[in-house]
Amino acid sequence: MEKEEIDGCSSLAYKLLFSCPFGLSPPQLSVVFDESYDRIPHSDINLENSISQIWDLRVQKNASLFNGKKFRYGGYSQNSGDGSNQESYVCLHLGLTDYRTFVGTNLNPSWEKFLVTSEDDSTQCQHTSSPLGNAAIVETSDKKIVVLQRSNNVGEFPGHFVFPGGHPEPQEVGIETHEYSKDSKDSELVNKRVSQEMFDSIIREVVEEIGVPTTSLSDPLFIGISRRVLNVRPAIFFFIKCSLQSKEIQQLYSNAQDGYESTQLYTVSMSKSCQYFGGGHGGSFFWCCGSIVLLRCQFVAKPLVVAVA
Repeated sequence: MEKEEIDGCSSLAYKLLFSCPFGLSPPQLSVVFDESYDRIPHSDINLENSISQIWDLRVQKNASLFNGKKFRYGGYSQNSGDGSNQESYVCLHLGLTDYRTFVGTNLNPSWEKFLVTSEDDSTQCQHTSSPLGNAAIVETSDKKIVVLQRSNNVGEFPGHFVFPGGHPEPQEVGIETHEYSKDSKDSELVNKRVSQEMFDSIIREVVEEIGVPTTSLSDPLFIGISRRVLNVRPAIFFFIKCSLQSKEIQQLYSNAQDGYESTQLYTVSMSKSCQYFGGGHGGSFFWCCGSIVLLRCQFVAKPLVVAVA
């Protein structure tokens, strides 16, 4: 499945790579973590050299930049079945990358030169870092959706509206290299730990960015994968219910751990066209990825970026 959505602003266009209206629980989402999904260096030496050059310039301007490890999105596979049982339905293919390579490829002014002409998404982006981001559609107990306005000091899309999110982190599961993925038994264990990190990380990001306690959040459900057309950055999306009302979340937000990344928290009412269908929650995903116009009507200053915070 691949669907491209353009909301009138080419910088905010995205490709919907996969969507799952009913949502997937941890047993239904698996991961294969393997070096075969790492980035392939480009044959153009000058283009490759630009990675370190751009990184060095960024570090000179901001000495606090840290070259941390990130999971690299290398595609996905869909297993047989309809996803209605507790068996794995979708498998994420993940490699390893780092922030330096992300800055030097996806955020490179010449990022399009890293792309390969191909109908296959993974092949097209094989020379980019493509660190896997995450984002959550958080629904409050009074049926509103949480949206953050990014700080003007952040590197990407300052001042724009985003969903809470960030990245699943390799270090959270003790990964620095691929050495553990070479043994079959170790590989199976690593894959399970990485798969669980997909769910653990989004809870962590929501708690840190909006300030709500973990106990107020439901178990996340995986609902899809998107890739931004501008700089081909990928992200996975989750749906989470919060037992708190909008006003309570607004109060907690002022003490959020990562509150410096955003300047304001908004809660947006769901319109009739965004109500759930089939008794499920999946409408939230299509609302966030397919009905951006709704948010643009309410926040006319800046459009919503379907991306990680």
